[in-house]
Amino acid sequence: RGKTSWPWTSPATAWWPLAPQAQTPPTAAASAPAVPAGEALYQHICHACHRSGIMGAPKVGDAVAWAPRIAEGQVELTARGWVGIRKMPPRGNAPDATLDEFARAVTYMARASGANWPEPTADTLAGIERKAARLEQRKVKKQR
Repeated sequence: RGKTSWPWTSPATAWWPLAPQAQTPPTAAASAPAVPAGEALYQHICHACHRSGIMGAPKVGDAVAWAPRIAEGQVELTARGWVGIRKMPPRGNAPDATLDEFARAVTYMARASGANWPEPTADTLAGIERKAARLEQRKVKKQR
C-alpha cells in the first residue's frame, strides 16, 4: 500500500494540536467578538417582548419605563422576573436558563435602560435565590 499523507502531518500545513509550531486555522467563530451572556439570552428570548413592549413589557432603552423597576434594585427585580411577574412567565419564558444567565440578561436590559448595576456576583445570586424562594412561598399561600 501507498503511504497516506494527511494534511495535518505536513510541517507546512500543520495545525494539529500536538504540533507546537502549528497555528489553528482562522474560523468565523474565532474572529467574531464574543457576545456577553446577558446579551445572548436577551437576543435569544427576552427581545421578543422587551424590544417591542408587547403585553406591557418595558422596552429596553426606555429609561422612564425602567426607572421604577431599576429603583427596586438588582436582587428584587431579578427575583421577581425569575418567579414570574405581571404577564411575564417565570424565567421570562426561558425555562432552561440558569439563574446566572437570567440575572445577566436582566442586568443587560437594566443597564441599557439607565441602571448602573454590576455584573451579578455569587453574593448577588444568593440574594436573588433567597428572595425568589420567599416570593414562591407567597404565591403558594395565595393559591390555597
